[in-house]
Amino acid sequence: MWSEMTGKRPANPLALAVLGLLLEQPMHPHAMATALRERQLDQAFKVTTGSLYDTVRALARDGWIEATDTEQVGGRPARTVYRHTSEGKRQFTDWLDELIREPSQEYPRFLSAVSYLGALGRQRAAQALRERAAALEARIAAGEKAYREATERHGAPRLFVIEAEYARAMADAELRWVRQTAEEIERGTLEWPEVSPDA
Repeated sequence: MWSEMTGKRPANPLALAVLGLLLEQPMHPHAMATALRERQLDQAFKVTTGSLYDTVRALARDGWIEATDTEQVGGRPARTVYRHTSEGKRQFTDWLDELIREPSQEYPRFLSAVSYLGALGRQRAAQALRERAAALEARIAAGEKAYREATERHGAPRLFVIEAEYARAMADAELRWVRQTAEEIERGTLEWPEVSPDA
């Protein structure tokens, strides 16, 4: 059962990213940060130097990972390399299995804001959606570039960057919805409340 280690799973979602990276190979936190940025996982997880090191320390303290070696390059300080403990790896894969199998209710800010789109008025709502569409297009393009670099330039297997495919599919779906809704507002085919400022 779960109580074999700390009795609870890590509270910080960044722990998932750290544990996932360590499935590939042992590494030090600096290398983890570089990999997260290269794969654009810093968009899925809040990554700062402090939060990353805190997460690594907590995982080591709770028995999920362990220090295995140190690396030193030039005159830089030695960096501690970490790997999964056998129990930490088993618990991580159990946790991951549950996260993939069981959809959970999430509360994205955009969904909350869309609930009150009518408060902006037609023109402002359409403009806001068009601006979001442009930002999504830029994000998709940047994601595609990072994906190509990871797979073509660095030779990362597709399975190691498959989250980028999922993120692309979600961004594409959102972009289609945002554009369609903006078009409906602009054509006047989306019914608007009487209380809207510019109704």
